[in-house]
Amino acid sequence: MEHITLLLGIVIITALVFDFTNGFHDTANAMATTISTGALKPKTAVAMSAVLNLVGAFMSVEVAKTISKGLINEEGIQPEVIFAALVGAILWNLVTWLVGLPSSSSHALMGGLIGAAVASAGIGAVNGSVVVTKVLIPAVAAPIVAGAAAMLAAKVTYKLGGKVGGRTATKGYRAGQIASAGLVSLAHGTNDAQKTMGIITLALVAGGALDSGANPPVWVIVSAGLAIALGTSLGGWRIIRTLGSGLTDLQPQQGFAAQTSAASVILASSTLGFSLSTTHACSGAVMGAGLGRKGGVVRWSTATRMFIAWGLTLPAAAVVASGAELVMRTGDVGVAAVALFLVASCVAIWLISRRQVVDHSNVNGAQAAAAEEPGVVTTAMAAVTVPPTMAAEAAAGTTAAVTDEDLKATIPAAASAAPAAPAAAV
Repeated sequence: MEHITLLLGIVIITALVFDFTNGFHDTANAMATTISTGALKPKTAVAMSAVLNLVGAFMSVEVAKTISKGLINEEGIQPEVIFAALVGAILWNLVTWLVGLPSSSSHALMGGLIGAAVASAGIGAVNGSVVVTKVLIPAVAAPIVAGAAAMLAAKVTYKLGGKVGGRTATKGYRAGQIASAGLVSLAHGTNDAQKTMGIITLALVAGGALDSGANPPVWVIVSAGLAIALGTSLGGWRIIRTLGSGLTDLQPQQGFAAQTSAASVILASSTLGFSLSTTHACSGAVMGAGLGRKGGVVRWSTATRMFIAWGLTLPAAAVVASGAELVMRTGDVGVAAVALFLVASCVAIWLISRRQVVDHSNVNGAQAAAAEEPGVVTTAMAAVTVPPTMAAEAAAGTTAAVTDEDLKATIPAAASAAPAAPAAAV
């Protein structure tokens, strides 16, 4: 193993912590739809995803090269810059996990790295062309391409499966979901685990432990793969709930279409070395699949919150990272202060999350996007509607008369059956 200084060791450990948070933050990408449709039990799903994330980490290093060699100029970058970048990325991951929003761990890392590099060496430390072509363009294209592919796939799936019995189709597509979810997990390992490999390699180069332009050492690949697999095994239940059923309601056919489309986009980007956000691809695929079924809807209030989080990811992580880098310029005291701030923030977020626990036992529970309560117009209509028994008697030609007393008894009962609504509701 290369010569590792104390600061470099801290950076490497922090990078693996980020990889761990990336794991449970992005478990939803592969398994949310599989869990929400009942294709796999929650614990079985996350265990399967963890194993395949580990396998995927060994399949390619193209994305790691983009991080370690292309995004920022290695010359003049110190390990403190890498540490500051990781602080910004970790805190953004934890905040979005706390509120259950599927944001991009990849962009959090990119934003942190860009912010810290600019604070340390100026805007010239960032390779703008790489940021545009391999980060920003994929960020916009991924959800659009994956969403369009998933919507088309869902439509084709329903059309081809229309002649198959409902129960048989559901069973078959649930089996297909398991296979496609495994493919997404494998693809996630090929893309997201490599980002940590790249950041550790960049830190080793910055600390003088590796030559400039070196590929990730074997021990870096193994440790990054294990860290993301361990994080995945815990399950990011809050985000699984949002992506699985808070964004749209999916049937097995739609889940299969969404996962297959997302996996195809992620694997293609890994092959090309694009630092793609797997969250963007999977979320776009879920929305596309939701619209691919006749009568399917997307809960745009949830989607809007998610889009806002996507837009804030890069700048928010960059601001935190640049602030951390400025504090660390004071020397060892500054480094210690940033480290303590990171630990304290992580503990505080975890304690807040304990107030309302979301885990495998309630991940498919009631969603925030419940049906709207009826307003006064709906209540009034219910109050004057003829009860089913009376309507049946009238249709049968019975001579039973509807007296004023019957109506007086019916109206309060119908009105009380409708939930009370705010006075402003219509």
